Amino acid sequence: MAIIKSLNGKTPKIGANCFLAETAVIIGDVEIGDNCSIWYNAVLRGDVHYIRIGNNSNVQDGAIIHGTYKKSPTNIGNFVTIAHGATIHGCTIHDNVEVGMRAIVLDDAEIESDVIIGAGAVVTKGTKVEGGAVYAGIPARKIKELSPQLRDGELRRIAQAYSMYADWYKEPEQ
Repeated sequence: MAIIKSLNGKTPKIGANCFLAETAVIIGDVEIGDNCSIWYNAVLRGDVHYIRIGNNSNVQDGAIIHGTYKKSPTNIGNFVTIAHGATIHGCTIHDNVEVGMRAIVLDDAEIESDVIIGAGAVVTKGTKVEGGAVYAGIPARKIKELSPQLRDGELRRIAQAYSMYADWYKEPEQ
């Protein structure tokens, strides 16, 4: 079972049909929607500000989600993939987004819907990322429009695949 820790009177709330890996850490003011998966060594630390995650989203191995004290909470929408080793800090990520492996999204950034943030990209503080596009680099810049094939074949496919993978790990009901 994941480490789920209350802190400062706040207890994480986990939606229905979620998979929480045994080494995931979820602390404090965190709310996770339905059909989500939080993978091995992911840390969601809602100690200094809140973290909200919508439905059908996944936070993959080694990802870190945090905020800035009394200033920048973290809001993550539906069908969002936070890939391996990504850092999400005090920002807003709307629906149908993939944040690539080892990417970083910093305080007060806003990622609109239907976006891919490339692996290793850095979305700097306060950046507004336009929906329907692919962003990459340091700092992250728009590199192309998101085609319907990428949107449907990549973003939704990965989010749905992680729901399937999570089912493989869930304990059978007794």
